[in-house]
Amino acid sequence: MEMILRRFLAITFTTLFFFLASSSSSKVESHQKGDKLGVSYDGRSLIINGKRDILLSGSIHYTRSHPDMWSDILQKARSGGLNVIQTYVFWNVHEPVQGHYHFQGQYDLVKFIKMIGKHGMYATLRVGPFIEAEWNHGGFPYWLREIRNITFRTDNPPFKYYMKKFVQMIIHKMKENNLFASQGGPIILSQIENEYNTVEPAFKESGTRYVHWAGTMAVDQKTGVPWIMCKQRDAPDPVINTCNGRNCGDTFTGPNRPNKPSLWTENWTAQYRVFGDPPSQRAAEDLARSVARWFSKNGTLANYYMYHGGTNFGRSTSPFVTTRYYDEAPLDEYGLLREPKWGHLKDLHGALRLCKKALLWGVPSTLDLGKDLEARIYEKPSKGICAAFLANNNTRMQRIVKFRGKEYYLPEHSISILPDCNTVVYNTMTIVSQHNVRNYVRSEVANKKLKWEMYKEVVPSKLKETSKNPLELYGLTQDRTDYGWYTTIIEFNEHDLPKRKDIRPVLRVASLGHAMLAFINGEFAGSAHGSNVEKSFILQKPVNLKPGNNTIALLGSLMGLPDSGAYMEHRYAGPRGVSILGLNTGTLDLTFNGWGHQVGLAGEKNKVYTEEGSKKVKWTKVDKEGPALTWYKAYFDAPEGDDPVAVTMTGMGKGMLWINGNNIGRYWMSYLSPLGKPSQSEYHIPRAYLRSSNNLMVILEEERANPEKIQILTVNRDTICSHIAENEPASVRSWRRKNGNILPVVDNVQPAAQLMCPNHKKIIAVDFASFGNPEGVCGGYVLGKCSSSNSKKVVEQHCLGKTRCSVPIDKKLFGTKQGDECEDIRQALAVQVKCGKH
Repeated sequence: MEMILRRFLAITFTTLFFFLASSSSSKVESHQKGDKLGVSYDGRSLIINGKRDILLSGSIHYTRSHPDMWSDILQKARSGGLNVIQTYVFWNVHEPVQGHYHFQGQYDLVKFIKMIGKHGMYATLRVGPFIEAEWNHGGFPYWLREIRNITFRTDNPPFKYYMKKFVQMIIHKMKENNLFASQGGPIILSQIENEYNTVEPAFKESGTRYVHWAGTMAVDQKTGVPWIMCKQRDAPDPVINTCNGRNCGDTFTGPNRPNKPSLWTENWTAQYRVFGDPPSQRAAEDLARSVARWFSKNGTLANYYMYHGGTNFGRSTSPFVTTRYYDEAPLDEYGLLREPKWGHLKDLHGALRLCKKALLWGVPSTLDLGKDLEARIYEKPSKGICAAFLANNNTRMQRIVKFRGKEYYLPEHSISILPDCNTVVYNTMTIVSQHNVRNYVRSEVANKKLKWEMYKEVVPSKLKETSKNPLELYGLTQDRTDYGWYTTIIEFNEHDLPKRKDIRPVLRVASLGHAMLAFINGEFAGSAHGSNVEKSFILQKPVNLKPGNNTIALLGSLMGLPDSGAYMEHRYAGPRGVSILGLNTGTLDLTFNGWGHQVGLAGEKNKVYTEEGSKKVKWTKVDKEGPALTWYKAYFDAPEGDDPVAVTMTGMGKGMLWINGNNIGRYWMSYLSPLGKPSQSEYHIPRAYLRSSNNLMVILEEERANPEKIQILTVNRDTICSHIAENEPASVRSWRRKNGNILPVVDNVQPAAQLMCPNHKKIIAVDFASFGNPEGVCGGYVLGKCSSSNSKKVVEQHCLGKTRCSVPIDKKLFGTKQGDECEDIRQALAVQVKCGKH
């Protein structure tokens, strides 16, 4: 009786909430005539041009890929089942100099938004203008930091003035190009601010006032689409508060008003990486479950952050973030499909679309099926629509559940989707899509010409004294370069210096970040650096001093400006204390000895990374390891084919890389992860940067290094695999909805290994095939104790020479007979094939 009462109350409560949420609608003003043009919302969903839809969104940032890649990336997103693309707006690239705007090339925001629309998708514009995003200064231009009496992101008049001015400029640019849905464009949502709840307590009442000012200012722009604030519980009406996180289906406390829909703005597809980090991963199964959970609990929009991470070109990252960004997303850094993540999510999106009517118009209820088991149902009997999500929330145990007279198998920590409350078309833990492996292939053409030359950067011996103590590094460089020189001169006599040969003075520099090289009398003395967790560090190196004048030259280097937290404008970097230990007279503090300063390197000033600038200095042949702080250059021809291009920086330490004058980004090979490997070894070179021949590669290397092991590579995902077991659900593409019923689109619905080569290539070899109990993962399958002897022959018959193929999971097909050792086990087919061009 208690169980029945509990179920009744659960159903009654969710039904009442749904009724209240749907009964009040917030209509957003439209800028064109006609009741249906524009976006409104209620507690169930957004209503776009008069229609409801479930919204499957992915973050793709225009600044993190070359414009030549945009169309292909967007097409793959659409093919993956997305109907919304989300992007930030990056203030510091659009207004790098106060009052001077830049919207060309890679920063052509209007072109990108228009392209989203041309690909048949909506857009969410996260205006910010604070964006975090692991982006330099959180998107703020450096000059904003220099505004008198400014405090970022609070009720501060100077900050609010410049923030409003930028927001108005962006909104005006969108309006004049008719890009809002109220004008017939693709933008259906805009975001103001970003995760402000995390810093609001630091500003107390001033923070609360700022939130309300920001919301009101945004709404006053009259865009005709709703505004959102992510992770902002007190978002002022009519701004919608949204969720960010890995499991918003369980952690989101809900909209702060019943007439607002549940929107998920960031579902992290992995974790961004910083130098020194090991690989970051998130299983496709876990990601899929989180999205299914969200939609089963009244969610209406889910956004993958990131769907394509791309590349942090140049000096665009926040401190210590790698040049490669969210490479573990469904589309990897190069825009290639990362399988099975891309395919498993595509299948999920197909299953959710089969549930669309029930999700948008059905009445929700929850049914307790036992410990850690539940069914979430959306049903409207009068319309003949019903969808159910059967959940096993136990993370370790598989379960059999009974629902509406049928038994269903649920793997651990999984959700099965039944678009008709009867037929399982998808399970989050069961992957039926293909897998693939990324291959880096040495380019024969590109590496033929790689003959290296070097130019040693000039170490200043004496700079004009400009301050008694070393200046703060952010303020010194003003985001024009990563590098700043500090020099001072100190005189010693022979009695100051140690007499014993086994004792040497030690230079100690306490720095607030991020890295430093030290030179004594022009000779390299050593280096040190901080980390993403602890930016500060101490450089301590034994040094050779001489009687008379000694020049100490310190090269401070930055890894980006801070991108998060309160009072960002008061973060500092660079040396804060300099001393020499081990002198006969004791420790000598040089902090206030009088210091000269220089912004940037001589090679940067001469632009030696360009064809013209490289002629301004004398280059010599590389025949051994080069000294610290050296420039290297070489020429190469464009690699064969049309696959993406990368360079592996083997043999190098830390520095920066240019191709034909284009800054590819920072590299750091010497900072090893706990696994003993660099956090990133390969660096993306967009093909759009390349000429057919004589491409100039220039490297600034801070450490002792030898470039001879550097190689130009092409990148592919031509190794594809499938691992399917009998009794697993068939692909969701085997089903369709007709007249409210879920019907098969094929005569015989059964699991099958489905393979498809990328870029119209064909299957040219079957590297592995086993029907039995194979083990391992794509790229590393091995035979189990049981395997059909004709496995490879069957797969070759179905697949060789084809762009795509399907191999049914059928014991008869593979010749499994009664009495075989495989007969009594749950058999699976593992296949690995190679794609290529004949």
